Amino acid sequence: MKLYESLLHADPFFLIAGPCVVEDDETMSQIASTLVNLAQRLGLILIFKASYKKANRSSETSYSGPGTQEGLKILSRLKAEFGFPVLTDIHECADAEEAAEVCDILQIPAFLSRQTELIHAAARTGKIINIKKGQFMAPEDMRPAVDKIHTTGNRRVMLTERGASFGYHNLVVDMRSLIQMAEIGCPVIFDATHSVQLPSGQGGVSGGRREFIFPLARAAAAVGIQGLFLEVHPDPDKALSDGPNSLSLKELKPVLKKIKALYELGS
Repeated sequence: MKLYESLLHADPFFLIAGPCVVEDDETMSQIASTLVNLAQRLGLILIFKASYKKANRSSETSYSGPGTQEGLKILSRLKAEFGFPVLTDIHECADAEEAAEVCDILQIPAFLSRQTELIHAAARTGKIINIKKGQFMAPEDMRPAVDKIHTTGNRRVMLTERGASFGYHNLVVDMRSLIQMAEIGCPVIFDATHSVQLPSGQGGVSGGRREFIFPLARAAAAVGIQGLFLEVHPDPDKALSDGPNSLSLKELKPVLKKIKALYELGS
């Protein structure tokens, strides 16, 4: 069964997980190995995610990744070694083809979810496209974004909720958006880690309230989602990007077990 079809029929849900940005080989292998073992034990489809290059940085000095060549090389190695599909985000039209040579899913970042040419460039690769709903967009605003994908002939689209701007340096999650986006006809994913982010909340970098990751993930699962998105790291306090809103690897198993139990309770 092809990847997109397997995600449509994932039971109980599929998992997108990994570090925010590609780090050193040892850290990446540790994360990948832990995720693969855990997904196998819990019977979950795993999609490994990491950015090889991050353009959306609060500060000029913020870590943006190892760069295109080295980053894609590391993702390619992990994919070959562990056998999982890989998701990464792109920020410019020129990135689409190169990223598509390695990655199975191309992600449109939330800040760029209205960028027509970028969406078209990603869609024309034929890869699965995951569009993150902009913090400034209503759930129904995602229908035109999906239509942009469809105009290229690509019908493999997913939508991700990651919170909406609430004043300055804060996000809130309207659980109704999960239902409204599902009505568009695409798999809906909940990004539980970026939803607890405090954008630019620590001056030159973003903060986060990781203690709310599980409560929000539990609520989203109860509402109904097909995929759960989590940024994870062996030591979030030492992560090179998005550490404050990342989940520790040691906390991942109990969170996923509880979320899976919630699905089983409702079945």
